[in-house]
Order: sequence, then structure tokens, then C-alpha cells
Amino acid sequence: MNLNEKRRDVAREICRCYGVTLSVDILHAFADMLEPFKVLRGHRLLEEGQVCDYMYYVERGLVLQYYKKNNVSVTEHISHEGDMVICIESFFLREPSKIAVTMLEPSIVFGIPHDAMETLASRSFEFCKLIFSIQQRALIVSQRKADVLRFETAKERYIRTMKENPEIIRRAPLHNVASFLQMSPETLSRVRAQVTDADIK
Repeated sequence: MNLNEKRRDVAREICRCYGVTLSVDILHAFADMLEPFKVLRGHRLLEEGQVCDYMYYVERGLVLQYYKKNNVSVTEHISHEGDMVICIESFFLREPSKIAVTMLEPSIVFGIPHDAMETLASRSFEFCKLIFSIQQRALIVSQRKADVLRFETAKERYIRTMKENPEIIRRAPLHNVASFLQMSPETLSRVRAQVTDADIK
């Protein structure tokens, strides 16, 4: 499969994930803007303080978004196949990012460049619907995470993640999972020992 065919496959998959149908010409224009990145574990897609120029669709791999607090890395989000990685404030407001993005596994991601996205959105309402759907889901995920951290116990947070996003639990390093769930690695180990198969069903 050549690069153009691959880009079109990825564009179609993004549209499918977000429930948006694009006409053939707009789909092809969307596909043409996608930039593939094949990156190794530990590679940084975005440094803290840089302006985020891309949204990234994860075709393969595990991607960590994190920030520093009192010189300690805090996991903001962990993304995997089929997810979109967005540092939303930096990307849309063109401001330096407080979030850094790095790879937890060798990964293939496709970048949606900010300027090309804006240009296509200015002439296509249907493409605007896709961008709106991506933004909407990102905001909902952020709100749900905030609600979970406010209202659920450590065990409830772990069980919810096992049910809704088990790839994070299975594949991410323990300290990143613990940070994502806002608990210490020791607490996470204790919680994992308490959870039964019945809890996950």
C-alpha cells in the first residue's frame, strides 16, 4: 500500500471513529494533509513550552501526555490505537503547551496540521463537523476524568479504567498508570490485589 492509499484509509477510519461522513473530495483533501510519524519508544512529539502544531491519530502504539509539578512528572492521559492525542489549549489557541507528549511504545501516528486543518475547515462545513466531533469527545473525556477523580475511590477508579480502557492497565508502566489514576504506585499495587474478576465484569 502506498502512502496516499494509507492516508485515505486513516482518514476514513478517523471519520468512522467520530461518526462523520465526508464527501470524496473533502475526504481526499483531509487525507492529503495527514503527516505520518513512525517514532521509537521515548521519542517526544511535543516538549513543554512548544506550541502544539498537530493533533495526532494513533494508528499503533502507546502515547503519554504529562506535565511537571514540583519537578515530578504527572500523567495527564495515555492514548493508544484509535485515539486522538490533542493538547487542546495549545493547539487551538496557539500558545506554548504546558503538556509534553512522548511515546511509551514504538508507535505510528498521523498528524493533522493546525494550519491545513483551518484552511480546509474554512471551506467545508462537513469537515467542520468532524473537527467539532473531535473537540467534543476530547472535552467529554476531560470532564469525565475530572468527575471520576472528584467522586470515586481509588478502587473504583481502577475498576472503571479496567472496564473502559483496559489497554492502559495492560500496557502502560505501573508508575504512569498510578499517576494517571492519581494514586501512589503502592496504593495501585494494593488496589490491584483487592480487585477480583467479578469486579471487572
